[in-house]
Amino acid sequence: STANAPEDDAPNRYSRTDRTTYSRYSRDSNSSGSSIPSNTLEKRIEELERELAKERQENARLMKMTQDKEELIGKLKEEIDLLNR
Repeated sequence: STANAPEDDAPNRYSRTDRTTYSRYSRDSNSSGSSIPSNTLEKRIEELERELAKERQENARLMKMTQDKEELIGKLKEEIDLLNR
């Protein structure tokens, strides 16, 4: 059984090499043979970056509104406490 072990490993070794070669080939063909031009991707990236900047501005605005409202709530609670005394 010990003599059969190296023979059993050989097919696995070759198939692993074939898989690595195949995945490398398909990855290369996808990057070089892409149907989307790079300038289209660059425009899309710029568009997404502009959209991201707008969303960040909106997020900052909403955070500021939330903080302002929390401060107002705190002041109103203090006033309610004073009126209850």
